[in-house]
Amino acid sequence: MTALRLLAHALTPGLRGLVLGGEPAPDAAGLDAARELKVSADHAYCGPEPAAVRTAEVLGLTPTVDAALRDRQYGDWSGRNLEELLAAEPDRVAAWLDRPHTAPPNGETENDLITRVADWLGDLGQRHDERSTVVAVVHPAVVRAAVLYVLEAPAESLRHVDVRPLAAVELSLRAGNWSLAFH
Repeated sequence: MTALRLLAHALTPGLRGLVLGGEPAPDAAGLDAARELKVSADHAYCGPEPAAVRTAEVLGLTPTVDAALRDRQYGDWSGRNLEELLAAEPDRVAAWLDRPHTAPPNGETENDLITRVADWLGDLGQRHDERSTVVAVVHPAVVRAAVLYVLEAPAESLRHVDVRPLAAVELSLRAGNWSLAFH
């Protein structure tokens, strides 16, 4: 069995302010909270965002940075506050929020994110032997996407999975199938 722990990176100003995308560094308090966690693994990965890299480092990991683990791409809306977008483009933002097959201008759909994460999970299973323990420090959206993929839930469910900073989800791979693993 391959065991995978997906860990959401520490809190950032962007997460706190409902800013889409961007690459802010994590808050000092978030990093202090991460230092309290005990994490060990045979292999470590992280998304390319500074918050993911820095959180992994604070945890004492030497991760492989993998672009497939990046946050959802928000295209032209990247770095903008959701409330600001709702005021400026209410119809377009409402359509995007209601339909997972709708992408922000020049961005990814929820389905695109889930597919990218699913592909990474498939590659991970081939990359490591059955007794490996793996940790990946990623943006909360990546954790949500992995959960939906494993549960075979529709993309519309993405907004119903609440992943807070430093939250962890355990997955296990047996006979080519990923499952949620509760400990």
